[in-house]
Amino acid sequence: MERKIIKSARLGQEVVQIDHPSGLKMLLCPMEGFASTYATFTAHVGSVDTCFKTQDDEDFVEVPEGVAHFLEHKMFENPDGDAFELYAKTGASANAFTSFEKTSYLFTCTDRFEESLEILLDFVRRPYFTEASVKKEQGIIGQEIRMYDDDGEWRVFFNLLGALYQKHPVRIDIAGTVESIAKIDPELLYRCHRTFYNLSNMVLSVAGNFQIETVLRVADKVLKPDEKRIEITHKKAQEPDQVAQPLVEQRLSVAAPLFQLGFKGVPDGEGSLTNQILDEMLCELIAGEATPLYRRMYDSGIINSTFGTECMAGRDYLCNIFSGESKEPGKVAAQIREEILRMSREGIDKELFEMIRRSTYGRYIEMYSRPQSVASLMTEAYLNGVEDIYSLLEVVAGATPEALQERLRQDFNVERSALSIVRPQEG
Repeated sequence: MERKIIKSARLGQEVVQIDHPSGLKMLLCPMEGFASTYATFTAHVGSVDTCFKTQDDEDFVEVPEGVAHFLEHKMFENPDGDAFELYAKTGASANAFTSFEKTSYLFTCTDRFEESLEILLDFVRRPYFTEASVKKEQGIIGQEIRMYDDDGEWRVFFNLLGALYQKHPVRIDIAGTVESIAKIDPELLYRCHRTFYNLSNMVLSVAGNFQIETVLRVADKVLKPDEKRIEITHKKAQEPDQVAQPLVEQRLSVAAPLFQLGFKGVPDGEGSLTNQILDEMLCELIAGEATPLYRRMYDSGIINSTFGTECMAGRDYLCNIFSGESKEPGKVAAQIREEILRMSREGIDKELFEMIRRSTYGRYIEMYSRPQSVASLMTEAYLNGVEDIYSLLEVVAGATPEALQERLRQDFNVERSALSIVRPQEG
């Protein structure tokens, strides 16, 4: 069993990487002084995985939108009951989520870690689907989809993605549509489970108060190697450079207008964490709380404390987003675009850059001090091809105004931007 240790002398912390005989990659970070433990068992499959093939398929296979999310919902059921009932006996707090590119099952606990880990590794690997249970779940998820259709913050986000992207499946709601999930049946779920829940396509990340030998003991007991390693090829979306539409508006029951201004960046394969970190810094340099632009917009009353920024990146997509509440979202968007053009002409302020670089570095240092964020970072880094999670600190430390200036040119092109607005209903 191959072990590799990655250390950070700066933090006095280390991650142990283990290739388990079952084919599962394990990322383990014992953290002294913590009472809790956080564990995630993640399959590298998300809502964007709607067209793929394995080494056994002659051509690409298309599956309904929302199948990864549907599969996540169904995995907690088994012939003996429900995984949540088992966790209730150990006292662990369990959950799961599906994002654009991963499905994670997780728990946190302060006691009986070994029992909780055994539950996690067991139920995720034992699918149980019936026609009746799938039909019941279609009704439940259908209600969830309709609920989110009326959620202002959810709609302003996915309306933006639909405005930015013409072909890429990132534009589709993670849960799919009522029509798409109606096409899901047990046979399809079993096929997707065999493909994407193959241990070679999964990763276990654990951080906090635990012993490595405990994890290995449970894995040896529960995990059996798959019949063969599945090699998955994803069909690349032929996404044009241009946005689908520069403006999209909708009216819903919201108290104040919501907006999201997005910039369609240049993707880098699986979604480079390095580029994502640099773009996060750029968002802060453009309109973060320490900037003159933020102060002008806040003082004039066109933004409030809900204003924020983020960069999201993944397989063949990257976008930077500015969002919040505003009675004049068009004016906010115009001022942000003007600031980007000014920075492109005049360059990045060196003093402000250093302030943002230091605050970003401090934020990452804090992330390494919490079991939950360490486990999440290990998973995210691994899925993006980054072996050393501590190298992310060096990305921040080594950032330069010149590097950010190039990122600004590439990922903040005002001609590749779109504005999404959700306004209150009339009357």
